[in-house]
Amino acid sequence: MDRLRSEIRRKRGRLSNQLFEGINTMSGNGNLPVGLRHKKGRNTQLRELLKRDDILVAPGAFDCISGRIVQNAGFDALYLTGAGISMSLMGAPDLGMLSYGEIISHIRRISDAVEIPIIADADTGYGGPLNVVRTTRDYEKAGISCIQIEDQQWPKRCGHMMNRMIAPVEEMCGRIKAAVDIRNDPDFVVMARTDSRTDHGINEAIDRMNAYIEAGADVAFVESPESVDEMKMINEQISAPTLANMVEGGRTPFIPFPELQKLGYDLAIYPGSMGRVLGKSGTRVLEHLKQEGTTEGMADWMFQQPDLFALFDYKDWTEYEAKFGNRE
Repeated sequence: MDRLRSEIRRKRGRLSNQLFEGINTMSGNGNLPVGLRHKKGRNTQLRELLKRDDILVAPGAFDCISGRIVQNAGFDALYLTGAGISMSLMGAPDLGMLSYGEIISHIRRISDAVEIPIIADADTGYGGPLNVVRTTRDYEKAGISCIQIEDQQWPKRCGHMMNRMIAPVEEMCGRIKAAVDIRNDPDFVVMARTDSRTDHGINEAIDRMNAYIEAGADVAFVESPESVDEMKMINEQISAPTLANMVEGGRTPFIPFPELQKLGYDLAIYPGSMGRVLGKSGTRVLEHLKQEGTTEGMADWMFQQPDLFALFDYKDWTEYEAKFGNRE
């Protein structure tokens, strides 16, 4: 009996070693589809990107295909836009209607689909301090490298609209402290956003942001400054890395990112650009189809079939599948 137990333990040990060897081989296999790779080091990568002299540009994404387009275009990071997710996932504007469960499941899929660091909108943290703790923990576990938490009250509004209700400074500082306290990786970035400029002025917005930085925030996002002078003030009076939100037709001057860098910004996001292009170009293609009875002649507006397959690693998926049996 003892000999049998010893043999069972030996076989279990060998099986365990084989399993971990398989996992290690998979995680280091660059030929695996991106969606199956173990993504490591993205938090540290984002920290290093924020330290470099050049401004970090993070276009907005709202689903797996837009995320993969950002990555394949050669950008070093992407921004997950809450407004874009609301429109694409629910068909509704950015009015705080999406539930936390809907958001986190969507974010997990996008995180799996790309390898570059992700900066993700978390609105107000979805509740009180314990909700912020849960949100931060789940965002980090999902592979997000930076969580953005704002000082609006619920229900929140798009940052370039009126009638945003602002939380007390102490409440927002509590949100930031909760996020900082629960993060597992010290390189996981906590970003504070203030929406107070529109109704309370630039001076209060800067004062609030400095309080949020003192509470532990790593990056400062002063939403919707309304002049270049205000943008200069932000970078002169806030010592933390700063973010510029470039919204086409929004409240903030729309400035090329090299000029934003000269103003002192460390990070620029373009949250709505891809969604706007999709709406405009998609409408044009469908109007052509309706009028002409075909999409012929619109090839320049589309991915060709091989390009679309390549965007999502079709070759890697089929080669990986072939390891486990041939298709008839």
